[in-house]
Amino acid sequence: MFVLGLQGSPRIKGNTGILLSTFLTEAGSLGAHTKRLDVARMSITPCQECGTCEKEGFCPIDDDMQQIYPLLRSADLVVMATPIFFYGATAQMKALIDRSQALWARKYIHRLSDPGRKWRHGFLLSLGATKGKNLFDGVSLTAKYFFDAVGAHFEGGLTYRQIEGPGEIKQHPTALIDAREKAGALVTPFLNRKKILFVCTGNTCRSQMASAFAQYHAGDRIEAESAGSCPAQEINPLMVEVMEEKGIDMAFRRPKSIKEGIRYGKPDLIISMGCGETYPLFSGMRNEEWPVSDPIGKPIETMRRIRDEIEERVRRLIL
Repeated sequence: MFVLGLQGSPRIKGNTGILLSTFLTEAGSLGAHTKRLDVARMSITPCQECGTCEKEGFCPIDDDMQQIYPLLRSADLVVMATPIFFYGATAQMKALIDRSQALWARKYIHRLSDPGRKWRHGFLLSLGATKGKNLFDGVSLTAKYFFDAVGAHFEGGLTYRQIEGPGEIKQHPTALIDAREKAGALVTPFLNRKKILFVCTGNTCRSQMASAFAQYHAGDRIEAESAGSCPAQEINPLMVEVMEEKGIDMAFRRPKSIKEGIRYGKPDLIISMGCGETYPLFSGMRNEEWPVSDPIGKPIETMRRIRDEIEERVRRLIL
């Protein structure tokens, strides 16, 4: 289970950072893999409204946002943390949000479904210095549409007024307790999922499709990963094309090694995708072989047939 925290305050060790760190520490103690991004320290160019994402489905700006897109896609829970600046998010956080237009375009213009979209959650943490009645209305609405763009169900948030001085959030009677409790409530259901690792040689095609189908059809019950014994540089573009024919978006995925695939937890089941290899790292683990033909170098009709075979095998697996 992966929790991504987006910290939007320019004060890296300020009250917002303390609140987010409390949330992530609790999630980590329960067994989740967590990552915090200090957005203000990253290079994120504001959206240029060039229209490329609407036409091509990708943002052409080469900066740190290109590292963030894959993280947003792989996260089970995205936590947006920001202080209030003029009744909204910070400029640094807003730049990240605006650049999520690329994901919005893939969903609403290109009509592609991220495999994790049905199960991903989004949560807001926000602090304001004043006590205005409508202090969090703007940021809550922004968070709602940001999470929709990145394919996450908005689960509400924790917001606190009149927090301004250094470390003042620690003096709040309930804030840090609230953050720990909410982390537990959001993380715990994900921790009970069965973890399945799909493995092939290059992790460019068959194992990628299998993990995507498992995530798409049963992401609430299965934590699906894929890996390769000798991972390639890029996933197979023909595979991406045939998955898009099914409406499933394989963007922002990359091949990874078996060590990466098992870094954050031992799988309950390893499924080898017909490569005929043995994997010493899997000694003592439950293993299953799917004799699926290798589609590399074959025509698109073969790739379609293998795609459909893999989906049917996944459907039988999750029954």
